[in-house]
Amino acid sequence: MAEFSASELVAKQQRLEDCIRRAGRMIVAYSGGIDSAYLAFSAHRVLGDGMLAVIADSPSLPRSHYRDALAFAAEYGIPLKTIETAELEREAYAVNDANRCFHCKDELFAVLETVRAGQGFDTVAYGLNLDDKKDFRPGQRAAVEHRVAAPLAEAGLNKADVRSLAKQAGLAIWDKPASACLSSRIEYGRRVTPENLRMVEEAEDALHELGLKRFRVRHHGAVARIEIAEEELPGALEVGLMRQISKAVRKAGFQYVAVDCDGYRSGSMNEVLPVEVLLRSGKN
Repeated sequence: MAEFSASELVAKQQRLEDCIRRAGRMIVAYSGGIDSAYLAFSAHRVLGDGMLAVIADSPSLPRSHYRDALAFAAEYGIPLKTIETAELEREAYAVNDANRCFHCKDELFAVLETVRAGQGFDTVAYGLNLDDKKDFRPGQRAAVEHRVAAPLAEAGLNKADVRSLAKQAGLAIWDKPASACLSSRIEYGRRVTPENLRMVEEAEDALHELGLKRFRVRHHGAVARIEIAEEELPGALEVGLMRQISKAVRKAGFQYVAVDCDGYRSGSMNEVLPVEVLLRSGKN
């Protein structure tokens, strides 16, 4: 992680707080990941009860992430509301093409707009940072269409900035691994169903219990492709642990278990998308 001087961090934090003040009374789309958690923490520090963190509970949100998100909000007294979203009921989402993330965020932001209007808030905001703009994230198009604010990106903060500020604030989540939704583990073209999400979640929970920290279980039908972070691969490839991994993942419902030789990398499912799709970066 990049190192910043104390004065640089103060300036970055000031820019973020200025963006939050300009946005007014704010609803934060909250998932418990480092970006949305730090945005909710900062918004609460600036706005007090003039903000509300809203977490969308659905089958694509791992139960462990939901519990962690609730615990973080409770620890810092952040006002929190849980809502239910129904993206799985949208056929355009369930078919799981390259625009799945758009349909998910379109559902989320539509519900949050209803909450915002009903409770008299000025703005809906989410935890987009500058690095996210470089990736293929169709959900960003939904945010633009719903006029959702992005205070972290507006303040010029990238992922390293957010982690540094969270560390400076003493937040234990400052080095929390990226935590995409369970649907992102399912190969494009394979339907997103509660059963497929359950298989992934159970397999990942089991691997956590075996001591792995940074990894993904990718759903390819009968095959689970396991991506393990480079620093953890040597230990994971020990024969005894490999057998435990295989047993645990098969128990979740997969017939075959494969370890990806390239290791863990965020967004690996996008590697199969045509170049012209990736170049759109979520735009029309």
